[in-house]
Amino acid sequence: MDTIRLIIVAVGGQGNLLASKVLGEAALLAGVPVRMSEIHGMAQRGGVVESAIVFGPSQSNLIADGEADLLLGFEPSETLRALNKCNPATTVITNLAPLPPFTVAIGKGTYPDLDRLQDLIRAKTRQLIAFDAVALARTAGSGLTLNIVLVGALVQTGLLPVTGDHVREAIRTKTKGGFVDINLKALELGMAAAQ
Repeated sequence: MDTIRLIIVAVGGQGNLLASKVLGEAALLAGVPVRMSEIHGMAQRGGVVESAIVFGPSQSNLIADGEADLLLGFEPSETLRALNKCNPATTVITNLAPLPPFTVAIGKGTYPDLDRLQDLIRAKTRQLIAFDAVALARTAGSGLTLNIVLVGALVQTGLLPVTGDHVREAIRTKTKGGFVDINLKALELGMAAAQ
């Protein structure tokens, strides 16, 4: 099998680490070698959280600039900020519901225009799948399932060496019992959004 390199970017509190754990467990269930690393930054204060997941044969879990096969962004401006990890063959999946940083909230900064942001991503990558994942998460029953909605969209692309069944089983084992059903619903909504 080929090595597949995935970068996940989010803002602290959006569930990046759970999404990474679910994908890592799904890979193990599929019998796929997987390596993971995380950068937490100022996560407790709304800062960026970045995960790197390498599926398949690899000696390293680091993903250099231009090496990502897939970029999964939980927040649009963070997706744009991680564009340097991409190349012309990269597929990008991003949530379009902004979570503006503090500097924007106090008027000391401006948030990028979402149409321009999408144009920039499309110009530098093979494919962009962009939608309001927060709205779908709320439809699932909680905005906190944003991460699993986006995992569903990622799985639906067929670019990962795991199936929806592997991810469903990983959700059952990696999420707290009271949240399993809502996360399974979020997964299905994300898969439908990427069709």
